[in-house]
Amino acid sequence: MTVADIPRTAAFYQRVLGMQHEVFGQGRSALVFGQQKFNLHQYGNEFEPKARQPTPGAIDLCLITNWSTDAVLKHLAEQGVAVEQGPVKRTGAVGPIESVSDGNLIEVSRYL
Repeated sequence: MTVADIPRTAAFYQRVLGMQHEVFGQGRSALVFGQQKFNLHQYGNEFEPKARQPTPGAIDLCLITNWSTDAVLKHLAEQGVAVEQGPVKRTGAVGPIESVSDGNLIEVSRYL
């Protein structure tokens, strides 16, 4: 994930989604969430391999939660995160989901 500010990004995802910030290798950063890891690239100082045209905020991913949609919406509101779309029904990797998302296309969804 290419970002404008790694410390600010890591703090946001730690606070809002409970991800862990991991520093590894030669000062590289990642966000760890369950068995998933999202490597962070500092815009203008990306490492290989990288996106073909790295741009801060350019990502579209869906995170699955066991929380109810109401609990997700309440938590996001408490964290000052504006939901730009949802809840809406979508198709997940293994079936129907209900999803909310922000302006960066970060979705938090639950299977129905």
